Amino acid sequence: MTSFSEIATEDLSAAALPSNEFGFELPDPEDDKLHEAEFESQIERAWQVCDRFDLQTDIWRGRIMRAVRDREKKGGDGRGTGFLNWLKQREITKSQAYNLIELANSADTLLADGQLDESSINNFSKNAFVETAKSSPEIQQLISEAAQKGDRITRREVKQLSDEWTTMNSDLLPDEVKEQAASGALPSRFLSPLVKEMEKLPETHVTAIQEEIREKPDSDTVKSVTTEAKSLAKYIDAASQVQTIKKANIDLEMALEEALRLDCLGTAADLVKQATQMEQVVVKLFTTWRRMGKLADRLYVDTGASNPYLRSLLGSLEILSGEVIEVDLDESGESSVRLRIIGDD
Repeated sequence: MTSFSEIATEDLSAAALPSNEFGFELPDPEDDKLHEAEFESQIERAWQVCDRFDLQTDIWRGRIMRAVRDREKKGGDGRGTGFLNWLKQREITKSQAYNLIELANSADTLLADGQLDESSINNFSKNAFVETAKSSPEIQQLISEAAQKGDRITRREVKQLSDEWTTMNSDLLPDEVKEQAASGALPSRFLSPLVKEMEKLPETHVTAIQEEIREKPDSDTVKSVTTEAKSLAKYIDAASQVQTIKKANIDLEMALEEALRLDCLGTAADLVKQATQMEQVVVKLFTTWRRMGKLADRLYVDTGASNPYLRSLLGSLEILSGEVIEVDLDESGESSVRLRIIGDD
């Protein structure tokens, strides 16, 4: 039986980049005659070569692991033991292996669909390729076209193209705003955060934001309404979680309108967010306090006068497990807080 290493060697040799790719020399960091811009340029070229080999190597490693895994599925014990042992011998974790297999699958899909040719993969940084593989088919197409043209694709380019696609295809943005973005008068990087926040809002609030940016589709307006939309989303989400507000039967929409009129929406949103955290902290405090009391009672029963140190431990912790809890707020002990817990059983 041919070993897997023999099977892989031929394919790897065919796909490998020319050996002289490794022949670069790093600039001398102590060369005072070397201009800073040229030093950075040489470093960047060397880094890109490394990035290129990292990506191609990881794709091939993923393909190799996929072949070993699939072979094991066909002739193994059905539990993947052989594959796990193979990984163990090479000091590779299962999660690392499946991440690389996923990368290989993504690469093969892009190549099979004709969106990329193999030479274009060299235009990606490793992280950019991974991000591309996770993107929607439409965004993959945009990024692949840029790579086919020879553009260098980093995570920044992936994000930029993704933002542009999101902006131009969102039904939430008025046509006037899309026209400004298409002409370059309104950078798409400002619009993508706005779209993401608007997706969280009820239709009535979305309509109000649309009217505002339709009247004045410029960067300052977009930044302003994005901040407002973020506070709105935070307020609506947090308010729906606060049990205290639900019990009081407050008209949240009217409270929201008043906050908008008084221009204090951000403060109101932060207050409601803090209220959700306060309720969560109190519930956790009560649960922990009750658990601590039960453990203290159990330890007291299991000990006696012949265990003075354990009894001393119990005595020192009574300040935390009793009805009144006292905790110092600083190391000096000059400031402290006292809480009384009255459980409603």
